[in-house]
Amino acid sequence: MRSCVLQTPIGPLTLEGGDGGLRTVWFGERAATVAAPRGEHPVLAAATTQLVEYFAGDRRAFELPLDVSDGTEFQRAAWLALAEIPYGTTTTYGEQARRLGRPDAVRAVGAANGRNPLPIVLPCHRVVGSTGALTGFGGGLPVKRALLDLEQGVLPLAL
Repeated sequence: MRSCVLQTPIGPLTLEGGDGGLRTVWFGERAATVAAPRGEHPVLAAATTQLVEYFAGDRRAFELPLDVSDGTEFQRAAWLALAEIPYGTTTTYGEQARRLGRPDAVRAVGAANGRNPLPIVLPCHRVVGSTGALTGFGGGLPVKRALLDLEQGVLPLAL
């Protein structure tokens, strides 16, 4: 497991990953852990390239091996379902729960999304409240708005 820091228009992102795939994307710069010393790894290089392309408006989907092994079965299903939300669109927690075949699990979907270890790559910023209001996001609501604006062609990216 390795880590690196990527400077982006929304601030630094700390990426962790290894042979199993990209494991985490943290908002801000995190200290390297013993398990994830700073250093190069092909999955981090690919993630860095693809995130740079995303922030430039040139990438709409990520093509990376992902390691979501730390989640429960439900969390993993919720996280991977995020990748199915089309670029530039939003969906609701209720709709995500229905797509998972668990229409009554709206709060569980919200809780799972809140623990998404790979924000942006697994785009939890595309999930909004039932009224369309922006709701919780690990990077903060201004970052969520900025990511949605980026995807809707509102350039340059502004916070």
